[in-house]
Amino acid sequence: MTTGLIGAIIAAAAFTAVLGVLWALRGFLNPERTAADRVADLTTVQKVEDNLTVKSGDRKDLVGKVSALSRPTAETELVAQRRWMAQAGFRGRGALETFSVLRSALTLGLLVVGLLVAWGNKPIYIALGALVGAAVGYYAPKLYVDSRRQARQETLMKPFPDAMDLLVSSVEAGLGLDAAFRRVAKEMDSSAPALAAELQLVNYEVEAGVARVDALRHFDHRTGLEEVNALVNVLLQAERFGTSVASALRNHSDLVRKKRMLAAEEKAAGISPKLTVAMIVFVLPALFTVLVGPAAVNIKNNVLPAMGKE
Repeated sequence: MTTGLIGAIIAAAAFTAVLGVLWALRGFLNPERTAADRVADLTTVQKVEDNLTVKSGDRKDLVGKVSALSRPTAETELVAQRRWMAQAGFRGRGALETFSVLRSALTLGLLVVGLLVAWGNKPIYIALGALVGAAVGYYAPKLYVDSRRQARQETLMKPFPDAMDLLVSSVEAGLGLDAAFRRVAKEMDSSAPALAAELQLVNYEVEAGVARVDALRHFDHRTGLEEVNALVNVLLQAERFGTSVASALRNHSDLVRKKRMLAAEEKAAGISPKLTVAMIVFVLPALFTVLVGPAAVNIKNNVLPAMGKE
């Protein structure tokens, strides 16, 4: 083995050990969790003071100090990043802190790995190796969370029009809005468990004493879908102005179905360019070989010998 490869293996082992120590310290140094913390874990709804302020005990938390290296300091950015983590399905009390710790550790660890791998070459290559390692460590966690968020939003959006139809039918049948949400969540528990869980959380928050307006806003924040945001606005306007909730829901349900149809037509329209590229890359060379190949063989066997060339 070369010296660079041995150094890379040692650095990777040390990096793994550091991650394990940080993870253990996070669980060991975290303060006691109260009942309010457990409710916040389920609903991802925390007071702004709990989200944004740093308590005196947290300043001594090693994990908090490490996570502060890559965590935003502005209040609006911090709230937006917590919301972004919740939309990806990471709703734990320390989800953002864990993400920041892993991001900082990956950035520093892969920077060292890049240095060790490129060690012994020209300084420009050493700097390039460190830069590439740090960039991979910094952006890889974000790309992973973005992919999780997109996949979860697609999972929620796929059965959303059906849930809207069930919600309209329930409200027109005489159920109240809370009972309709509960009924839809129960009916869709087997076919769309993620969306059913989100709808059920709205009921849990209302039953726990959260205002319906806030519960609906939290539903919007947890999903990050434009359709859910429009649904929440429709329900809030219907409640504020005293209009019919059933008619508002039916109009919104029709709009959601039209948007889904337009999205499907847009995907279908994009098939032709993709097929054209695939045909040029894969089909056209084979077709060219079949058509021109025999002619090329005949030219080689008959025309070239007649011309006195082999």
